[in-house]
Amino acid sequence: MATEDRPKKDRLTPSQARAARRARRQRKKRFTRLAALSAVASIAILFIFSLFAGSLPITLGSKDAPDGPGERIASQGKTHINRTESHPPYSTVPATSGWHFDDYSAPARWDIYSEALPDEVLVHNLEHGGVGIHYDCPDGCDDLVAKLEEIASQATKVIMSPYPNLGSKIALTAWTFIDKFDEFDEERIKAFVNAHVSSPNAPEYLLR
Repeated sequence: MATEDRPKKDRLTPSQARAARRARRQRKKRFTRLAALSAVASIAILFIFSLFAGSLPITLGSKDAPDGPGERIASQGKTHINRTESHPPYSTVPATSGWHFDDYSAPARWDIYSEALPDEVLVHNLEHGGVGIHYDCPDGCDDLVAKLEEIASQATKVIMSPYPNLGSKIALTAWTFIDKFDEFDEERIKAFVNAHVSSPNAPEYLLR
């Protein structure tokens, strides 16, 4: 008889069964509420990060930082300024780092421009891992421009524009790198672009 009575003792009374069901429902509600709060928090964190990512140094990625081609120039920093602020002179022409605008105009859209852009705009593009292709032809150089445009149009994160008083006919720029020469050299230009586009040398190379 003792053996038959044991299972009955283990059974829950109706009130105990109801209490157990209530406890399960409460645990389920708590889990659902916690999951919802976690999802909202994750979305909020991603949103906040997207707002401030432009001012954060990003160093993720597996691409090695190149030492060339081009001449390496000491960094002048990455200070954001507004259009009313002055700043010390850049160490190169065109600039390869330093003070730059952080407004509606900068960084500029990756494109081919027929008019010169300020260094303060161009530097922001370089900060994002871009490459600048610039030329100076006071007497005109349609053939050279056409060749440069062909290269620029086939690349990503490249900005091309004329640059008065360049000191040479062609200049290539990346963050802390510059290469200037007078004769068109397709291999030289492509090597510079391939090495420096989205290079980890640039503080925010993962950004567009």
